[in-house]
Amino acid sequence: MLWTEERVRRWRETGKLPSPVMVWTPAQFGVFLDAAEGDRLYPFFHLVGTRGLRRGEGVGQEWTDIDLEAGLITPAKEIVVDGWAPYESAPKTDGSAGTIALDNLNLAVLRAHKARQDAERLAWGSAWQDTGKVFTQEDGSSLHPETVSETFRRILASTALPPITLRDLRHVAATLTHGGGGDIHTVKEVLRHSTIALTSDTYTSLLPELDREIAERAAQLVPRSRRTGPVAEGPGAPAHASLTHKPKTKQRPDRPEPMGALPRRSEEVSSTDDGGPSGARTLNQWIKSPLLCQLS
Repeated sequence: MLWTEERVRRWRETGKLPSPVMVWTPAQFGVFLDAAEGDRLYPFFHLVGTRGLRRGEGVGQEWTDIDLEAGLITPAKEIVVDGWAPYESAPKTDGSAGTIALDNLNLAVLRAHKARQDAERLAWGSAWQDTGKVFTQEDGSSLHPETVSETFRRILASTALPPITLRDLRHVAATLTHGGGGDIHTVKEVLRHSTIALTSDTYTSLLPELDREIAERAAQLVPRSRRTGPVAEGPGAPAHASLTHKPKTKQRPDRPEPMGALPRRSEEVSSTDDGGPSGARTLNQWIKSPLLCQLS
């Protein structure tokens, strides 16, 4: 369920969450990223919140499974916690190891992060631990998954945002994907679910909250000379959306058209539809035969 302004207001008044799973709007996620930008784990939160990696997948991500030139990432390993002890595991399902695209902003963030990590490698010298992981401690050693969760909670506490969990950033990624025009199948591919049914069961209660905007954009794609209802004006309104009513074309009095008649054909038509000589058809397409013309 999205954190709308009304839900935020009620939560502030009662202290009760509207639903066990709450999801930030894109604007709210932007506020969090602004607050996290100075932290060394900012690239982690940016990646997870836009591309939907699980916490363990982000911690286990290796540079060898990221192609910064092609803009692709494959979450191929996962760090799982047993009690407190972390261990490396294969992805949750076969589909979890699917390759997904990286947008230009994620690529820029990851390149800047890699440059920072390379500088840390030089600074630590022989003490550097070459784990090959994308997200590490300052000395290159692996992160504990709970360290990431703790950092997330600390940054969240520095803002006035309504609460979500680190796991809910995966839901934020689904919301952004859908809001960007992706259908439920696209959401499935991004989150790397094993079946479309799993995606549908998880997100059908969330994603319709964004469908109104998509429906409005779809409706505006149809050009009309007149509109029966109000049309949105401003930068977002399509050029063909107009409140101006065009005057009706005056009908010729000697050729009345019945209700629901097809549009008249041009008088420049030189032959019948079946290849007959010019003049064999009347201009009224509701009359199908010259014989009927003679009887009328």
